[in-house]
Amino acid sequence: MMEETASARPDVLGATSPFTGIELLIGSNIFRNTNGVVKIHGKEQLVLEAKCEQGLIFLTIDLYTHDGFHIAHVRRNVLALNHEGRFTVDIHRPAADIPGEMPSVRLLDGPGQQVVFEASMISDNKIFISAGKFYSHKGIPVEITPHYCRIGSGMTRFGDIVEARGGTIILG
Repeated sequence: MMEETASARPDVLGATSPFTGIELLIGSNIFRNTNGVVKIHGKEQLVLEAKCEQGLIFLTIDLYTHDGFHIAHVRRNVLALNHEGRFTVDIHRPAADIPGEMPSVRLLDGPGQQVVFEASMISDNKIFISAGKFYSHKGIPVEITPHYCRIGSGMTRFGDIVEARGGTIILG
């Protein structure tokens, strides 16, 4: 999916300084000073980019079925692969006349518009992932709620604070 890493490309951070990093809140877990890349089962499956000056969050994600079949690829909020046309991306840009309003992005599934992934910027370079329900490339369920992040039945993270030192977040 994403062969080049965000650490080699400081432009993906939306930062004006050489490196300020993104703070990702995944459920109740805090990952400080990240490059916005999330690895699940050894594969880069999710990347978030904060573009404050454009009022956007860019989402890059790969989606799989329970048996590991690749069904969707979103690249910077654009669906590049969309098996059977089932997914849509909902982008919210804040209105210029509403102070304090922040950008968000949602990935929705099917006619019922079930939320597959949702993230919103809560301040400059701080993104809160409040919802996620998808599979890793190994077909293992990933579930994110405002309270926890669960990978399969074996690992649940809640309340962790991790200093990433400019690197990748590793979940599972």
